[in-house]
Amino acid sequence: MSHRTPSRSTPGSSDELEPTFVIGFHAYDEDLAPHQRWSTWFDVEPLMRGPEPRPDWVVTSQGAIDTELGIQKTGKEADVFLIERADPLEPDRGVVMAAKRYRDTDHRTFHRAASYTEGRSMKRSRDVRALKRKSTWGKVVASGEWAASEWGALKRLYELGLPVPYPVQMEGTEIVMEWITQLVDGQVETAPRLAQTRPAPDLLEHYFERVGDALTTMVQAGVVHGDLSPYNVLAAGERLVIIDLPQIVDLVGNPHGMDFLLRDCTNMCSWFRARGLEVDEQEFFSELMAHAF
Repeated sequence: MSHRTPSRSTPGSSDELEPTFVIGFHAYDEDLAPHQRWSTWFDVEPLMRGPEPRPDWVVTSQGAIDTELGIQKTGKEADVFLIERADPLEPDRGVVMAAKRYRDTDHRTFHRAASYTEGRSMKRSRDVRALKRKSTWGKVVASGEWAASEWGALKRLYELGLPVPYPVQMEGTEIVMEWITQLVDGQVETAPRLAQTRPAPDLLEHYFERVGDALTTMVQAGVVHGDLSPYNVLAAGERLVIIDLPQIVDLVGNPHGMDFLLRDCTNMCSWFRARGLEVDEQEFFSELMAHAF
């Protein structure tokens, strides 16, 4: 694999050529370690790349290499790995990202999947029938459907200005996204889940306001997280980031949309109330519904 850049002949030489006709190149080592791969950025279609304008840290070099750094989180439906994407010729521009990989069809289950997918449309009737029969093909379709659902949700919510990880790219059932971090004693670490934190009263109130802002924007856009809890929110300093979005539902199109919203309100208010903040899920739900229509 090579990365080509223009080069010039020595000025004044008898064989001097017009610079635009001279091509130089940098050679890359073709042999990669088992835990490495060439960047898949150019392997995916443009629609499978993150929205523009892209953050400056996104690496788009054709010569970049993805190095797997290990698993960050295991889940019932997917595992999240950390990968570093860097061009060997520009190592200082490398970036560590999170790669969410949905489990294969024999090792993954989505609880209450039918409730989440009601109201969603699917173009191919064959896929719809396969899903209903829960056939082998249906499981393959389901795996791709959930990954595609999360990818679409991340792009849509990011463009709405919501606090979600920037979605870098999607290939198959792997979604590469921003790694949400915090500094601890000068070291970069994965930001903890909100459920793992014990914020001071002022920060606790700030967090609840941020949750309220995010849910208000979502209901105004007609969508519900569907599985929101302190375990699906990361706390990076004063910043909250919502994660795990494959089950996002339409507030009106899904017959359970409002039930899911009330459950999200209950999950969040219960956690905040247990830490001393006087909040009520019914009141919170009513305030959100006032923004929905």
